Amino acid sequence: MLKSWITALLLAIALVTTGCSTAVSGLQQYVDSLKGYEFLYPNGWVQVEVQESSEGVDRVFRDIIERSENLSVVISQVPEGRDLASLGTPTEIGYRFLKETNTAAPQGRETEFIRAGSYQDAKNHAHYLLEYAVELPSGQQRHNIASVAVSRNKLFTFNVSTSEDRWQKVSDRFEAMAKSFTVY
Repeated sequence: MLKSWITALLLAIALVTTGCSTAVSGLQQYVDSLKGYEFLYPNGWVQVEVQESSEGVDRVFRDIIERSENLSVVISQVPEGRDLASLGTPTEIGYRFLKETNTAAPQGRETEFIRAGSYQDAKNHAHYLLEYAVELPSGQQRHNIASVAVSRNKLFTFNVSTSEDRWQKVSDRFEAMAKSFTVY
């Protein structure tokens, strides 16, 4: 009797601590085996079709309640035989993206590069993690985190974005989403 009571207590403690332990619960997996990538995204987000999207945009998901929160996957070509490290360091790539974004962005959009780092995904591909703060021409403040990887002569960019007001609340979850991005 005591043994079963202790087992039940340990199980209850495990369930309670697991449910409260992280901000990354409630994520589901998206897999595109044809194009060779996968990632986690929150329950309550749906895939949307974006009219007149930028070149290379492959997928876009949006929160159905916080409609300004979204993620996108962009795929572009890289020269054959190039890997991520041959394209530059995380900081170099981060500043290159910043320059390209500011050049292509509407007048009045300002982007600040916050940080860059690197990690290996579950399939042992190198990734760069890039973080930006963005001010739109309307004055709206946004926060973006991106994961960048190269596989099969393609550059994959996974970007998650929210308003600056919500960033502190969702930053752990968004970073977990970015780090869940895997290419193969």
